[in-house]
Formats: sequence, C-alpha cells, structure tokens
Amino acid sequence: MYALIESGGQQHKVEPGRYVTLGRLAVAEGESVVFDRVLLVRTDADTTVGTPVVEGAEVRGTVRRHLRGPKVNGIKYKAKKGYSKRWGARADLTQVDIVAVVTGGQTFEVAAATTVEEA
Repeated sequence: MYALIESGGQQHKVEPGRYVTLGRLAVAEGESVVFDRVLLVRTDADTTVGTPVVEGAEVRGTVRRHLRGPKVNGIKYKAKKGYSKRWGARADLTQVDIVAVVTGGQTFEVAAATTVEEA
C-alpha cells in the first residue's frame, strides 16, 4: 500500500514504515506532521485517485531529522568576453518517518516491531 503526497510543490511516493526526504519543513525534530494533500492512495483492494486530492485522506509522519543536501556547483561563462562566475548551493532538507496512511475510514499503520527504511 502506498500514497502520493504533495509537499513543497513536489510529489512524493510514501509507504508506512519508510522515510522520505522532503524540502525543509518548519517542524522541530521528533514532532509529528500531517500531510493532507494526498493525490492518490493505492491499497491491495483498489486505487483512489483524487481530483485533485483524495477527500478525507491524510498521511501521518514524524520528523526524523533536518539536514542539508549535496552541493550543486554551477558556472556562468561568456566566450571571448573574459567573464566567468562560479556558484554553489545546498538544499535544506527534512527526513520524515511515515507512520500511517488514513483513507476512507481505514488506517494503514506500520507495525511497532518494524524498522523504518528508506523510500
């Protein structure tokens, strides 16, 4: 079972018991977060596609940690003009453990003994 959520203008596939790396969220480490922009929910029985979101569906998670992504280097260059400029950037990211997906009155949770894996 999985769901597609929207966070920070991007779409992410999430499953209970895994974690996902998103753009920085304004939530402290260890606190819970709820994503209500659920675009699709796929269960063993059926698939529900939202228009644009699935009504009554939400994804619950816990913030694992905040981190910074890898450095991305760039360069601007103009031939025969003696102009070049280098720059670099690192994205601020948040890792969220996905705890449960709620849809249609059903809650799909991760078992307590299961460890959280990378999505």
